[in-house]
Amino acid sequence: MKMLDNFKNSYNKDRETKMSIEAYLTLAKKDKEVYLSPAERILKAIGKPVEVDTAKTPRLSRIFGNRVINQYDAFKEFHGLEDIVERIVSFFKHSAQNLEESRQILYLLGPVGSAKSSLVETLKKLMETQPVYILADEDGNTSPINESPLGLITKAMGAELGIEAHYITEIPSPWAVKRLKEYEGDISRFNVVKKMPSQLEQICITKTEPGDENNQDISALVGKVDIRKLDRFGQDDADAYLYCGGLCQSNQGMLDFVEMFKAPIKMLHPLLTATQEHNFKGTESISAIPYNGVVVAHSNESEWTTFKANKNNEAFLDRVYIVEVPYCLQVDEEVKIYKKLLSGSTLSKAPIAPNTLEMLAEFCVLSRLEETETSSVVSKMRVYNGQNVKDKDSRAKSFQEYKDMATSNEGFFGISTRMAYKVLAEVFNYDGGEISADPVHLLYILERTIDKGRYPEELERQYLHFIKDYLAPSFAKKVEKDIQTAYLDSYSEYGQSIFDRYITFADHWVEDNDYRDADTGQMYDRTTINKELDKLENPAGIVNSKDFRHEVVNFALRYQAQNGGVNPKWTSYEKLKRVIEATMFSKTQDLLPVISFTGQGSSEDKKKHDGFIDRMIELGYTERQVKRVVEWQMRYSKSS
Repeated sequence: MKMLDNFKNSYNKDRETKMSIEAYLTLAKKDKEVYLSPAERILKAIGKPVEVDTAKTPRLSRIFGNRVINQYDAFKEFHGLEDIVERIVSFFKHSAQNLEESRQILYLLGPVGSAKSSLVETLKKLMETQPVYILADEDGNTSPINESPLGLITKAMGAELGIEAHYITEIPSPWAVKRLKEYEGDISRFNVVKKMPSQLEQICITKTEPGDENNQDISALVGKVDIRKLDRFGQDDADAYLYCGGLCQSNQGMLDFVEMFKAPIKMLHPLLTATQEHNFKGTESISAIPYNGVVVAHSNESEWTTFKANKNNEAFLDRVYIVEVPYCLQVDEEVKIYKKLLSGSTLSKAPIAPNTLEMLAEFCVLSRLEETETSSVVSKMRVYNGQNVKDKDSRAKSFQEYKDMATSNEGFFGISTRMAYKVLAEVFNYDGGEISADPVHLLYILERTIDKGRYPEELERQYLHFIKDYLAPSFAKKVEKDIQTAYLDSYSEYGQSIFDRYITFADHWVEDNDYRDADTGQMYDRTTINKELDKLENPAGIVNSKDFRHEVVNFALRYQAQNGGVNPKWTSYEKLKRVIEATMFSKTQDLLPVISFTGQGSSEDKKKHDGFIDRMIELGYTERQVKRVVEWQMRYSKSS
C-alpha cells in the first residue's frame, strides 16, 4: 500500500548521517547550525513570531492595553496564554545568549490542569524537529550520552575554526576519554553522526519521574554501573557504566522532570552541577560527565511552597526560572480550549446547543476570580474577556486596574479545565436517546457536581450563587431571545406592517405634518401621532424618542432613495427591530399557541409550530433540545 511506503520513507528520511570529524569541523567552520545549543535549536523550531497590534482590535486593546504582542504558530493551540508563552520564549532567548538562564531550570508552576504538561510536550516535539550532531567512535558507535564533538577540541582550536568560546565549555565524557587514549590522541579517528532527537528512542529527550522516597536515588538522573559488564571491565571503567540516567539521555536536548519537587532532595543534587557547571558526577569513580541540555520541571503550587519553605533547599531556589501558568481567565479563550479538547474525541461532531460551552466557560472563569468590593465579579469576568461594560456597570474598572487589585493567587484556584471537561462529558451522555449537550442539562450537572464535590460550605454557596443568580437568568434571557427570534419569523408580514406604519408616523411627526390613513380615512394630528409612536416605543424602553425617530426616518429615507422608494425589511435596522419585537409580545407566555409542545389548537398554529421548530434547529438546537429548552424557559418564567 502506498501509505505504508510513505511511512517507511518518512521514517528513514534523515534518520542518521555519518561523517568524519574532519568533515564535521569543516562544516562547522562554514555553518554555525551544526553546533547550536539546545536553546538555539528550540528557538529555531519555534520560529519567528507574528506581531499583533492589539490597538486595531477593540477586544484585544482592552486586554493588552494597545501593546504589540507576539503570537507563535508553534503555540497556536494554547489559548489565552500569550504572556506565558512569551515568558517561555524569553527563557530560551536568554539561554541562547549564554546568559544566566543557560544555567537554570525552566520551572512551570501552576494549578492542576492548567496546561503545564501540554506546554512541556510541545517543547519536546519542537526539539525533535532540529538535528543534533553526536560524537561517535571509529566504528560509528555513538556516545552513550549523545555528546557534542566540540568536547574534544580546545578553545584555541575553536578560535581557529571561528567557533565562539562559549560553545566550547564542555569536557569529553569518560567514554570519549577512554577512546582518546586508545587512539593515542588521534582525534581524526572519531566520527560524527547526525541524528534527529527522539522521545521514543530517548535520543536527547527523556522524562524522569519521582519514585518512592526509600528506593529512588541519584541513579535515576546520573546512571549506574552495569553489573552485567563487570566480568569484562573494572568497576571504574567507562564502558562498565550504564548511562541510563535522565541527564545522560537528555544531553544536547531536553530533560522533562515531572513533579520535580516530589522527589527526594538527595536525588536532585546532580542538577546543581549539571546546570551550573555543565557536568555531573556518576555513581562510580569515573570522570565527570558533560551536560549541555535544558531541564524543564513542572509541579503544583503546593509542592513548590513546601519546597521553598525548607531552608535546606536554598541552593535550588536561585537556580529555578519560574513561569507561572494559571488557569485561563478569558471566557472566549476557555471556550476555544473546550472545542480543542472535543475535536480530539468522538464527540467532535455531536450536537452542541447554543450557549452551552459559553455557560460552562463563564462558570469556570467566575470560580477562578477574586471578588472585589468596587464592582461585581461578573463585570470583572467580562472585562477580563475584553468586553466594554461601562454602560452596564458604572463601577467596573479597566482590565489593568483589576489586575493591579488582584493578588498573585488569582487564577491558581477554582474549577480546572480538566474538571470542566469531565462535566462536559456527563452533559453529552446525560440523555440516553441522544448524545448532545445543552445548557439545561449543563445547569443540572453543575449543581450535582457541586453537591457531590464535598466543597467547603462557603465555596459551595458561592458556586451555587454563580449558577442560580447569574448563569440561569443569563441563559433564560438568551434562550428567550432565540425563541422569540424563531417565533417572529412566523410573523414576518405582521412585523413588516408595524415597521411600515412606524416609519410613516415618524416621518409625519418629524415633518410636523398631520397624517390621513388612506384605508380608513382617519386623521392623525401631531399629538395623536406622538401617542401612537409612544405605544411602540415604551415597551422597548426608548428614552430619547426624538433622536430615535429622526435616526430611524433618516435610515428609511436613505434606503428608499437607493431602492426605488421601497421600505427596508423590518429586521434590517436592529434598533427598530427590537422595538417591534417588544411590541409584538412582552413575555414568552404570549407565544404559547405556537411554541408549546402540548398540542396546537388549529392547523394554522400547527403549521407555525413546525416552522418554529425548523427555525430553532437552524439556530443550532436539535429537535429534542428545542422541546427541552422551551419547557425549561416556560418553567423558569413562571418561577421568577
